[in-house]
Amino acid sequence: MTVWTGEAEPGHPYWWDDRSASPDPAIEPPAKADILIIGGGYTGLAAAIAAHDAGASVVVVDAGIPGQAASTRNGGMFGAHPRLGWEALAASFGAKTADALFAEANPAMRFVKDLITREGIDCDLQATGRISLAWTAAHLEGLKKLAGHVQAKSDVKVTIVERRDLTAEIATERYFGGLLFPEHCAINPRKFHSGLLAAVRSRGVAVCANTPVTQLRRDLSGFHAIVPNRTIRADKIILATNGYTPSLFRWHQRRVFPLPSFLIATEELPQQIIDQIAPGRRMMVETRARHSYWRVSPDSKRVLFGGRASMRNIPLALVAERLRTTMCDIWPTLNDTRLSHVWTGNTGFSFSHMPSVGENDGVHYAFGFSGSGTVMAPYLGTKVGLRAVGVAGGATAYADAALRTRWLHPFTRPHFLYAADLWYRNWVDRKEWRQRRDTH
Repeated sequence: MTVWTGEAEPGHPYWWDDRSASPDPAIEPPAKADILIIGGGYTGLAAAIAAHDAGASVVVVDAGIPGQAASTRNGGMFGAHPRLGWEALAASFGAKTADALFAEANPAMRFVKDLITREGIDCDLQATGRISLAWTAAHLEGLKKLAGHVQAKSDVKVTIVERRDLTAEIATERYFGGLLFPEHCAINPRKFHSGLLAAVRSRGVAVCANTPVTQLRRDLSGFHAIVPNRTIRADKIILATNGYTPSLFRWHQRRVFPLPSFLIATEELPQQIIDQIAPGRRMMVETRARHSYWRVSPDSKRVLFGGRASMRNIPLALVAERLRTTMCDIWPTLNDTRLSHVWTGNTGFSFSHMPSVGENDGVHYAFGFSGSGTVMAPYLGTKVGLRAVGVAGGATAYADAALRTRWLHPFTRPHFLYAADLWYRNWVDRKEWRQRRDTH
């Protein structure tokens, strides 16, 4: 039996089947602007809206087609809460900042929901909730501890789902319980980006495709950015490139590195199969280091499944094999299911696993979303846009989540990921299987 339907070429994201979003037309950038934004994904577009509405003249340039990086390749999981426990955040940034990061989670999600409503963006926003599934009994205890901190330090709603109640959410015996975030949502990420792009264009802001910045000079008059056939002079620069940051920005590359994420989509499934395996229709993630995550497609016909098939780029046929094996281990019912899509995109990871907003050598930035960019990128893009203009509203605890590099990343390319991939696949994954077996 072939496992492929032939619907899409390898590398073509499922979301791109929707033809409603056309490529950006050829637009020449202006010679001068108050703010030049480098990167046309969620971060850059949200920054453009905020800076324009604060009175600045803005131009957005993208090295490729705006949005065709992570913004239209992700799983469409929409929610905000710190990826780390309170103790880990306090150890990295201090107790005060840890408290503030927890407290800012729900305001971030509410802000982006309001942005979607305000700009009239049709992005298949669905109030699904999201559940984090405990791979071991110890992981469930960790989720209970996290729930206590979330309840004490934020207004994010959370509920512990005990193992006996898990069948209402997912048909599998693999997990020991979960932590439910009932207010989290699902979106179609391409439609979300298309809506942001339309909002920026409606303001008369130039968004320029295939316009890489190849040189950047700074003098008393501001920045001079060299792009094909033109120099753009700008008072301020916002870097919004996350996992696609070019080598021109060495300081940033050493602090936020590209980590590939991989996804597959199944063929269309009978509704009774969808009802059986995912009765709760939640966004789902698991706590093991494999970081598998999955959801039902917006039309409720497919399963979209992602995770750590590798920590480096490998052939997509091997990606599909690994992810499909993991998916079918969770749901043996899908053993005969074929795949329609397999694709990849870069997440921008910081060493703290937290995003950051700041400024270095005159360049403002918001990135390092570490897998939480669907909400945090437009939210912090707005913050960095306001900070660059110098108006009220740019304050955020993420400005205190300083970016740091590590000794194992002395260059701009993350060569350490090759060793990390071997370590996780040959030690961490096997250890977690043993832990689960011993506590089953």
